[in-house]
Amino acid sequence: MGKLLKVNVRKKLKEFDLDVNFELKKRRLGILGPSGCGKSMTLKSIAGIVDPDDGIVSLDNGEETVYFDSNNKINLKPQKRNVGYLFQNYALFPNMTVEENIACGLSKDDDEKIVSEMIKRFHLGGLEKRYPRQLSGGQQQRVALARILAYGPDVILLDEPFSAMDTFLKEQLRIELINSLKDFDGFSIMVTHDRDEAFQFCDELIVLDKGKIIAKGDTYDIFENPGKVQVARLTGCKNISKIEVIDEYHLKSLDWGVTFEVSEKISPSITHIGIRAHSFHSAEKDDINVLDTANSTLLEMPFEWEITLANGLWWKYDKPIRQHEFEIPKYLKIDPKDIILLEE
Repeated sequence: MGKLLKVNVRKKLKEFDLDVNFELKKRRLGILGPSGCGKSMTLKSIAGIVDPDDGIVSLDNGEETVYFDSNNKINLKPQKRNVGYLFQNYALFPNMTVEENIACGLSKDDDEKIVSEMIKRFHLGGLEKRYPRQLSGGQQQRVALARILAYGPDVILLDEPFSAMDTFLKEQLRIELINSLKDFDGFSIMVTHDRDEAFQFCDELIVLDKGKIIAKGDTYDIFENPGKVQVARLTGCKNISKIEVIDEYHLKSLDWGVTFEVSEKISPSITHIGIRAHSFHSAEKDDINVLDTANSTLLEMPFEWEITLANGLWWKYDKPIRQHEFEIPKYLKIDPKDIILLEE
C-alpha cells in the first residue's frame, strides 16, 4: 500500500468556518485560492501550529501516525509530527552560519555527515560560513530547504514561498524548488494564490474559497475543466459571461451578445461560460462561432498583443519582441470545445 495523508478538519474563524477534507496520495499538492481563504490555516493545522476545533489529521507511511484526532484527544506537538514548514521569509536564524542553520535540530551524532550531504545536494559549497544576510534570496531558500530535509520529514509545507519576490527571482526560485524536491519521496503541499506556481509545481490541486473546497483533482484537469465560475477565475480565465440557453448545444452570452455552439451538452446547472484569452483564432465570415473584430482596441505588451473586442471579449496573441505592427484579422473564431461550461 502507498503512502496516504488524510486531512479532515474544521475550525471556526472570524470571517468564515474552515472546513477542509482531502486525502493525498500523489507527491505534490497545491492549495490555490485568494488571500484570506483559509490556505495557510490548513497548513498550520497539519503542522500543529494551530489546533482545529475538530477533525483528524493522519499519515499512513506503512503504519498510521495520527497527528490530530479530536474524538480520541490526540494532538501531537509540532516537533513530534516530522513535518517541515517553509515559511514565507524562510525563518533562518540570523546569528547562525549556513552550516549551523542546517544542523539546527539534528543530533550531534548525525549533524556532520548530514550537513555535508545537504551542502552538496543544495549546491551550497563555499557558503558554509556565511550568515543569512550575506546570501541571495535563492541561496536562503536552498538553506531553508536543506535544514528541513536534513531531518528527513514525511511532509513539507510551503507557505506562499515566493509571494514577496519580483518576477525574475520568482521564476528562478520556482525552478530551483522543483529541482530541489525531485528526490523527496514524501508529500509536499504548497499554498499559493498564483495560478502559474500551482500549475508548475503540483500534481494535484485543491481550490479553496472562504474556507471550503470548491474544486479538487488532477491539476491539468482543473485547468482544463474548472467547472465553477470562481475556479475558472482563479485559474486565469479572463472571459466569463452569464448565459441564456437556446438548445442543448447552443447558448447566448448575455455579457457579449454573441450566440455560440458548444461541444458538450448543456446541463440545467450551467449558468456561465468561460473562454481563455489565448483560445481565439483568425476566421472566415461563415465559420462556426465567428466574432467581428471591428472597433477593437489593440495594446502592445513585450511578448504579446492584447486585443479587446468592441463587445468586451479579451484576446491575447503571442508576439516576437521586435515586432511592433499587428493587423487584427477581420474575424475571429472560437472552437466549440474551447468554450468552458460553468456553474455559479
